[in-house]
Amino acid sequence: MKFIVSSSALLKQLAAINGVVASNPIVPILENFLFQLEGSLLTVTASDLQTVMITEIEVESSDKGSIAVPAKLLLDTLRGLPEQPITFKIDAETFGTEIVSENGRYKLSGENPIDFPKVPAVNKTLSIEVAAEVLGKAIANTSFAASTDDLRPNMTGMYLQLGESNATFVATDGHRLVRYRRQDLRSANTSTMIIPRKALNLLKSSLPSDDTTVKADFSQSNAFFTFGNIKMICRLIDERFPDYENAIPVNNPNILTINRLELLSSLRRISIYANKTTHQIRLRISQDELVISAEDLDYSNEASERLVCDYSGDDLEIGFNAKFLIEMLNNLSSNQLQLRLSAPNRAGILVPNDQDENEDILMLVMPVMLNTYA
Repeated sequence: MKFIVSSSALLKQLAAINGVVASNPIVPILENFLFQLEGSLLTVTASDLQTVMITEIEVESSDKGSIAVPAKLLLDTLRGLPEQPITFKIDAETFGTEIVSENGRYKLSGENPIDFPKVPAVNKTLSIEVAAEVLGKAIANTSFAASTDDLRPNMTGMYLQLGESNATFVATDGHRLVRYRRQDLRSANTSTMIIPRKALNLLKSSLPSDDTTVKADFSQSNAFFTFGNIKMICRLIDERFPDYENAIPVNNPNILTINRLELLSSLRRISIYANKTTHQIRLRISQDELVISAEDLDYSNEASERLVCDYSGDDLEIGFNAKFLIEMLNNLSSNQLQLRLSAPNRAGILVPNDQDENEDILMLVMPVMLNTYA
């Protein structure tokens, strides 16, 4: 089996799917890319059993065959090569692979492709089409809030609720929650599913930043995404997502309106002085004034800043985890935002003032108890 391919074109396609390859997988064969050659079309597959990514690339060949090639070794080799045509020669008996460049030869040992896990078949029950830009935005706005705690698997992904009027993307880790709604994405069939965080991050990093259409098919157990020459298949999380609507406080009479970047800069400075375990900061809000403070009693460190804001409601003092607030503000793009509050022991809601006409973003963050009312 033999084929010729551009080194940079191959590197670009392999880099797009390499995120799936685990450094220390359960099954050793998963350290490899599966190469499948059919005439001039080379299909490359990477898998970690939960997620599969597939890419296709045109090559010069008339052969047919398949082999599993060590992913790290091949990528490191390609990264070190200048742009040039390279020739792959593969021994079908021993799976020995030789890469021939303009002035070098590189031999590596491949593996039997039969050991590579089979790609799940598409038994779709639901299909939608979405612009890559819209999908990328939905993932970026929500996936950061998903839990990394494997003991609560139902929170380790993004909940997608498809309906006739909109699509709702939700992620939570119990301390914060993000609900991102799109009016321009809908489905005739109402459906819900939980897509794993790792798969979403891989999808986000490989999505083009233009309006390329992404075709998404869903079965009972898998999600299939197709765009350009890349396919991605991931296993859905078979768990019940928490009742997130009940967690969102409805009546929030205290409304603080403030410049997002000013608040973000202040939080970054003040958080340096917060306790390194709790990251606790204190917001003291009164008429048109916000005082942000933090203290670390273990080291006698403390800091406070005063910001001008627009506030309607009762004077209020509330504590939050600075890390969570900073991450949420980082993921918003609006210049002005509202922080809606009801009481020091109830969740705060962040809503950007400027949103696209088709989107609705709501971010919720749980307070932390301050010793003044503990």
